[in-house]
Amino acid sequence: MASFALDPEQLKWCAQVRDWAAERLRPLAEAGEPGRVNRPLLAALGELGLLARLFPGTALELCLLRESLARECTEAETALALQGLGAHPLLESPELAARWIPRVVSGEAVAAFALTEPGAGSDAAALELAAEPAPGGWRLTGEKCWISNAPEADLYTVFARTTPGAGARGVTAFAVPADRPGLGGERLDMLSPHPIGRLRFDAVPVGEQDVIGEVDRGFRVAMTTLNRFRPSVGAFAVGMAQAALDAAATHAASRTAFGAPLKELQAVSHTLAEMATRTEAARLLVYAAAEAYDSGAAWTARSSAMAKLFATETAQYAVDAAVQIHGARALERGHLLEHLYREVRAPRIYEGATEVQRSIIAKELFA
Repeated sequence: MASFALDPEQLKWCAQVRDWAAERLRPLAEAGEPGRVNRPLLAALGELGLLARLFPGTALELCLLRESLARECTEAETALALQGLGAHPLLESPELAARWIPRVVSGEAVAAFALTEPGAGSDAAALELAAEPAPGGWRLTGEKCWISNAPEADLYTVFARTTPGAGARGVTAFAVPADRPGLGGERLDMLSPHPIGRLRFDAVPVGEQDVIGEVDRGFRVAMTTLNRFRPSVGAFAVGMAQAALDAAATHAASRTAFGAPLKELQAVSHTLAEMATRTEAARLLVYAAAEAYDSGAAWTARSSAMAKLFATETAQYAVDAAVQIHGARALERGHLLEHLYREVRAPRIYEGATEVQRSIIAKELFA
């Protein structure tokens, strides 16, 4: 049976990332405007060499990076993850990768992954953005919604239907620069503080040189990307759960109620014990899923689904429990837990909702 204990070098690197996040990245995040792309933050991630770790890097490295950043600065974690998600599909096309990856790694170019539509979220094969044949390529017409980094990204990985009625087999992935004529959008005011928006395509021109991978094989590109990043969504959740646990334990040790520190109350101490146990279990599931992905194991899909399911649900529990232990002060605007309370909800939905993960796990049981 594999052991998922980290070696001394990995532990040292994680500590270094946490230090960078607290000392260099958090001030930049706090100076940014919620709901807008924070370009100085991205530039710092590039300068520190953290964005370069995305391409190619192992799944375990990605998980360690996202967990470490999330413990100290969720904005930095999310900015990094969105660069990876938006640009990773480009690795399918050497020419596109050579053109864009260096700019993404430096933080100069902002990338976005444009899959979701108003009527196609978890059922990604149902997308309707039309790629209609045109001289020299296609014209994209339709809408994408709830796209992170939209409408401020410099490059969008866009999934469009090139063959009507073909389901998942009729989808093509395109690299679409933001300055293409006919491409517009607007910001959406969402609970999460990171940028999310809507994109509108009015006969946006794309050509053969913009195709990522192969025509009508874009769904495979999307799933390959999501399968790689799914365990690391769990790592993001573990980082938030650990931050909530640390805050709750510190508060319980210092706050007095009913003549004793909160930690002496059994209701509080047992809650902390439950938070710690679930967080550690989630961490081990995430590391196991990353190792399965890196080794090409047959159970990768099941392991990744379990990791994302359990870690995101655990983070929701841990943050909520930490708020309860803190009381009203945790709900004040600007408090760490108020911030985490807004951040923690979305990961249970994006990149495959909790219900989708359960369906994947159940299907694997009977495969």
